[in-house]
Amino acid sequence: MSQKQTSQSKEQLTSLALGAIGVVFGDIGTSPLYAVKEVFHDGLPTDAHHVIGVLSLIFWSLTLVVTTKYAIFIMRADNKGEGGIMALMALALNGSRNNQRKQAFIITIGLLGASLFYGDSIITPAISVLSAVEGLQIIAPALNDYVLPITIAVLFVLFIVQAKGTGKVGSMFSPVMIFWFATLAVLGIINIVKTPEVLMAVNPLYGLQILFEHGWKGFAIMGAVVLSITGAEALYADMGHFGLKPIRIAWFSFVFPALLLNYFGQGALLITNPASIENPFYLLAPDWALYPLLILSTLATVIASQAVISGAFSITRQAIQLGYTPRMNIRHTSGDEMGQVYLPAVNWILMVAVFILVLSFQSSSALASAYGIAVTGTMMTTTILAFIVIKAFWQWNNLTSTAFFDFFSAD
Repeated sequence: MSQKQTSQSKEQLTSLALGAIGVVFGDIGTSPLYAVKEVFHDGLPTDAHHVIGVLSLIFWSLTLVVTTKYAIFIMRADNKGEGGIMALMALALNGSRNNQRKQAFIITIGLLGASLFYGDSIITPAISVLSAVEGLQIIAPALNDYVLPITIAVLFVLFIVQAKGTGKVGSMFSPVMIFWFATLAVLGIINIVKTPEVLMAVNPLYGLQILFEHGWKGFAIMGAVVLSITGAEALYADMGHFGLKPIRIAWFSFVFPALLLNYFGQGALLITNPASIENPFYLLAPDWALYPLLILSTLATVIASQAVISGAFSITRQAIQLGYTPRMNIRHTSGDEMGQVYLPAVNWILMVAVFILVLSFQSSSALASAYGIAVTGTMMTTTILAFIVIKAFWQWNNLTSTAFFDFFSAD
């Protein structure tokens, strides 16, 4: 390969990695807006012991589920470059051709997972944009009545621009998301420096201690912690848009460190000022930065919604190809990446459903439980299908593949 070809390849890889930051990581990248607040929503104490324990649970959830399960293992299971639950189902079916009962089970699990992902695609825009605009309740309480109208207006613009295609939308969004993740990191570092003891949360014993101390309430705590990993499925579902390597590069080098720094920063703030649990994300920032942060957060949540919307387009296209969804208009929006598609019917159905959800629940906290169910359900179906693919194609022995299933089915 010539030096010019290598240079072009590196340039393309960099461009795709930057585009992935603008599309793929929006969902998981905006989880700091609401995840920590929701963990303590039901009265969990905000003393140092509990805060460090919760941070430990968040740290290890991001490390084990997003980094290990998805970025390292699940994303290896692509179907001709495509990812997502339908691609995984197709692979599992190919490995079970001589067993009709097993194939029926795989189809059931795959379609259930796809249905849950559509639920995620509806809830994500609603909870993300609502959580950002709710910053008005902290910054200017008198404007509280405008939260819902502003949320609807922002979502309307988001669905209108989908026709431009994932690549163009990603190129528009990438600079915003790069600035967003940089802001997350800076806000986190400022507060970590003041209370460095939060770094002890990397020890998993602190998280386990919290779960054991609270017994059955530990399930509720983990149910809220799951909100920190929403968007993990989008990494896999959007793989056809950008490819495996660009997504991995963006996650390991930039997105993952920025998220950890912000979560630890929120924990540091709670230890020094327990009253900040009202909205620990916005209260990380100095007063002069609140309005710019509100604008940036709103833009970031629009992009968060983009991640699951483009994932819904990919899954629907695969479902049509597999014969599980009626044929509909598919527009290819890129001459370079086959996976970049736009489906008008899916776009408008999602928009109407999101509007109904926002007007029905009216707050991000009210949506949190439904969000957790959709996310954990989708992840569980992915784990089941991945176990079948591992057994059929990756030549893992029974002990190793069963250990994979047992370990990751806990998410």
